Amino acid sequence: MTVLTALQQQLDFTATERRIANYMLTHLDKMPTVLIKELAAATYTSHSAIIRLAQKLGYHGFRDFQRALTTAAAQVQPTDVNANFPFSDTDSVATIAKKMAALNVTAVQTTRQQLDTRQVALIAQQLTRATRILLFSQGDSQLRARSFQNKLVKINRFAIIADEYADDAWNAANLTTDDVAFFISYAGTTQVHRQFAHYLKAHHVPVIVLTGNPQAPLLADADLRLVTVQSETHFAKVGTFASQAAFEYVLDTLFATMYAQDFQTNLARLKTNQRLMADNGPLATK
Repeated sequence: MTVLTALQQQLDFTATERRIANYMLTHLDKMPTVLIKELAAATYTSHSAIIRLAQKLGYHGFRDFQRALTTAAAQVQPTDVNANFPFSDTDSVATIAKKMAALNVTAVQTTRQQLDTRQVALIAQQLTRATRILLFSQGDSQLRARSFQNKLVKINRFAIIADEYADDAWNAANLTTDDVAFFISYAGTTQVHRQFAHYLKAHHVPVIVLTGNPQAPLLADADLRLVTVQSETHFAKVGTFASQAAFEYVLDTLFATMYAQDFQTNLARLKTNQRLMADNGPLATK
């Protein structure tokens, strides 16, 4: 886990540590040269509180922590675009286009910094082995689930949108230990998903969770997990631009990993299917 990810996820942080972390994330441009006394004054904390935070994150002291933070911040393209309200009523179309591009780029770069590649590899293997893949997702996140479902067809893997037609309880009841339940939820707080995940975990059905909330209750029952934290609120926003860009990137990366794990077989299938669907092929539709 990078220092930026740790500051964003704020696992086991005290209220004081969260205040320090939020200030640093908001003022990354100042971190390379800030003095500890200046940081303490700006966050209404103390030298010792800042040092304790640095040590909690695995650094010997503030200077080591500062160098690591500066290096990590340099790898992320800075943007002043607000993830919740990325444009205003006075912006031209060109300005809106520029801001939306910056928002998407930043969301993907932030997610890449947070991505646990070991978990991606393990999830790819689990999905490839599974007899059936059930995708539990609602709202905007279900659009990302459908996009992932569409991609999986290309490698002969067929996923089911569990929440479709209000059949989620039936789908959950029919899962076995040979299947996989994949929950895709930015907040990870949907009560019915928590109920299903707890049941499935107890019955030894593999549970995978993709969320944007490091404190998501769903994570308690996850065998494998992916967490990507974005600067979106759960309310008071124009749309879920950053979170959905992040989810699409994670799921694209997961699909690409599944493809690469059996690349030659998938490539051979692609060539065979392309011949079947070519102009003169038996499955041509145009």
